[in-house]
Amino acid sequence: MSRDDVRVNLVSWEADSAEYQARNASQLNHWDGVVWGTWAVPEDQINALGDVTGLRTLELGCGAGQFGINLVKRGANVIGLDFSANQLAAARANVAETGERFPLVRGSAEELPFGDGSFDLVVCDHGATSFTDPRVTIPESARVLRPGGVLVFNIATPWVAVCWPDDDSPPDRALHRPYFELGRSEYVEESGTSVEWHLGYGDWIRVFRGAGLVVEDLIELRPGPDATSTYTTYATHDWARDFPGDHIWKVRKP
Repeated sequence: MSRDDVRVNLVSWEADSAEYQARNASQLNHWDGVVWGTWAVPEDQINALGDVTGLRTLELGCGAGQFGINLVKRGANVIGLDFSANQLAAARANVAETGERFPLVRGSAEELPFGDGSFDLVVCDHGATSFTDPRVTIPESARVLRPGGVLVFNIATPWVAVCWPDDDSPPDRALHRPYFELGRSEYVEESGTSVEWHLGYGDWIRVFRGAGLVVEDLIELRPGPDATSTYTTYATHDWARDFPGDHIWKVRKP
């Protein structure tokens, strides 16, 4: 089932890549610092990564490479991985535009084409950790981390999952589905069917422990009072000021 889901998501991303990059370009295509999530919360504000200078870094689901480019600007040695050829084509264009060159690899986050202990840091911002089975992807990420290495990734919170209506409206202040039934979800969009994963907090911790990882932090992102976002269907500003829509897990391999 896991590999089938990856292929389903691939079809959707190949169809939607160009439109996705176009409609979110004003938020994604900036080269003045690392930002996180649907409200572009600055890394300098939350310090999820710290100093990345010289760190061998893997970005899971790098998309068009914007996050990786800003990591390279901070001195990280980045490899970007994505399963979508169209997303990687957009990444190559951005790399050429900025001159911040780094390798781009086509592959699945559930079957990473790298040896054990290859990276100091594995990072993801609403990328592969949202669209792949965490029971597979998290152990794979742990495998390619060196001892002492860190996995830092941003995903939608359970708040988003339980508060999202069954139509195209953004999350509201009602509970629309059971927290205890979170997991694999299918969404039908114009570009095709998309599979996403939403876990409760206890389930995430059990996945980390099963992969031999230790939780260091959980950072719940709150947009600033004047923050704007191109992800208008994901959450309104008022909602995201009251409830965490994005959160960053930071876990370490002992």
